[in-house]
Amino acid sequence: MGDFMESVRAFFNGGDHIPWCNSDVVAGCEKEVAESTEEQKAESIMRFSWALVHSRQPDDVQRGIAMLEASLTNSDSPLQNREKMYLLAVGYYRSGEFARSRKLVEQCLEIAPDWRQALFLKKTIEDRITKDGAIGIGITATVVGLVAGGLAAALSRKN
Repeated sequence: MGDFMESVRAFFNGGDHIPWCNSDVVAGCEKEVAESTEEQKAESIMRFSWALVHSRQPDDVQRGIAMLEASLTNSDSPLQNREKMYLLAVGYYRSGEFARSRKLVEQCLEIAPDWRQALFLKKTIEDRITKDGAIGIGITATVVGLVAGGLAAALSRKN
């Protein structure tokens, strides 16, 4: 019974396989940024951004998105740009903005078509969009059924 409940919970909660990051890791990365030298700063900020967008805390995810958007214009290399776009895609996915996430991951795949992480994220996004659509259809069908049943019951009492 426990496995069944866990699979139901995973279905409704997203059940993806994108890694999560706990608050200790986020705090450690933030400390690393504060203590880093100028030569280490860019790499430390990327690790911190990674931790933020993989956090279970929505505020952390939003901070990560803001940091990445601000730093995207400062990217010198296409590789760095690709990494930031990927992390932004993860952040938008985590915050439920699936269309923006998919657009960014598609831009990553234009730069590197065989990038496995981006391909996996794209599939995860598409699966989530499909699942959310199925849930929406199910809810709509249930509401329509309840309304029709209520009308039928009301009409049968009237006659």
